This record gives sequence, C-alpha cells and structure tokens, in this order.
Amino acid sequence: YVSLKKSYRLASDGVPIVNTRYFRKRTGAAVMICINAMAMCASANDTAKPSAPVQSVALDSLDGLEIKAVSEKGGSLVKVKADIATYNGRPALHMLNDDSTMDSGGPSGGESLAIVKGSDFGDGTIEFEVVGMPRQGSNSQSRGFVGIAFRIQGDVDKFENFYLRFTNGRADDQLRRNHSAQYSSFPDFPWSRLRQENPGVYESYVDIEEKAWTKVKVVVSGSKAKLYVNGAKQPCLIVNDLKLGEGHGPVALWTGSDTESYFSNLQIKRE
Repeated sequence: YVSLKKSYRLASDGVPIVNTRYFRKRTGAAVMICINAMAMCASANDTAKPSAPVQSVALDSLDGLEIKAVSEKGGSLVKVKADIATYNGRPALHMLNDDSTMDSGGPSGGESLAIVKGSDFGDGTIEFEVVGMPRQGSNSQSRGFVGIAFRIQGDVDKFENFYLRFTNGRADDQLRRNHSAQYSSFPDFPWSRLRQENPGVYESYVDIEEKAWTKVKVVVSGSKAKLYVNGAKQPCLIVNDLKLGEGHGPVALWTGSDTESYFSNLQIKRE
C-alpha cells in the first residue's frame, strides 16, 4: 500500500502535488508483491489439483433417467417396462424387456437403455451393482443379458457395450460358461458378428450368479476398456480396440433380450 502522506505535498495555493518519484517506487513494490502472491497461489493450485469429477446415482428414482428402446437394423422395438422396485431389501431401478411384443428382431433381440441425463463420459471408470435373470415366460435361449452402454452417439445411433449373461456363469456346459461376459458395439458389431469373425476374443468366462447382486466395474482409456466383476483385481475381459475408437458421450444402463434386471449404486468417474 502507498503512504498518502509521502505521496504528495501541498502547493502554496493548497492544491496537492503528487510526488511521482515516491509514488512510482512504492506502487512498483506493491505490484511486485501482488504478482508474487498470485504466482504462489497458482503454484499451490498446480500442486493440489482437484479430484476428477464423480457422478453418483442411487437409482432409487426415475428422475434423471431417459428410458429408450433400441433395435438392430430392420428390427422392431421391444416393449420395455421401467420402475423403481425393491429387490432383496434394496430400492433399485427395475427394467423388463418383453420380446414377445416384437414383430421382428435381429440376432440380439430387444434392447433397452436407461440413459443418465447430463452424463458425458470419455475416459474413466463406471461402477454399478446389478441383478439379471431371464424374463418369466421367456424361451430357453434367454440368458439374462444385463450391462452398461457408454459413449453413446447421436440419438442412440451408436454406443459401446459390456454385458453379462447371468445364466451362463454357472452352467454345466463349459462353452456356455465361456460366453458369460461380452463386449459389443451397437449397431455394427453385435455379439453374433464378433463371435463369427473373432471367436473367443470379445467374450469370456466369469463367475456370476443369476438373481444375485453383482458388482461391475468398467475402466476405459482411449480405445481400450476392461471389465471387472465382483471386486476382482484382474479384469475378466479386455478389449484393446473399441469399435467406435476414442470419443465421449452419455452413459446408460443396458438390458437385453427377454430380460428382467435391477440396477443400483451407479458411479461415473471421469478422468
């Protein structure tokens, strides 16, 4: 701060005359002090960067969700029911896809999404808990298909997808077990195409149990992604070439053909 008493003197007529030499000296020192203080603050901010933004959704309400059915090219939309229900004492998002209402469908059957409004995910981690089972009355090919869609493009024109086939995890057939976890990319790379062109590359075995709460974590970085289940330290499925490449977009809870699902405790952490 500049001393007012020393920065000016009074002329004979009482008009103050500014002591410019003293004023420049003192104001220059004050400016240097301010600049140094700002530099110290900037350095402190660089040292203690804030943590990556985290979006947590309890999924005990439909608020903030957009429910949408999607289909492969040429297929009709599935009838989907979405509400909040209690499963094993826990309130959760409940989804039910009924393929019997479809006129026609591709190899993947009916698919539905609960899109998290305001989410925009590129790289980072997605975690949630889920229960999956075949819809009551569905055919023998239903497996309880439940998972996560991310980096959704346009009006759900494209998205990446990891999902689980819940009745495969403890099946007596080893081949079915090997198809417990799956990656796909809507709409151009459904599971059927990936299995035909690259057998065993985009799906794997993981120990999962039908009708039981299951923890799922997806870690995404650039064009690579890893799927973890039930707190495992190692991923059960690794994808090194996400078909949409690098990008970002909304996140959605995904339910597949003739499936009943429950979702809880969604957390989206962006990097």
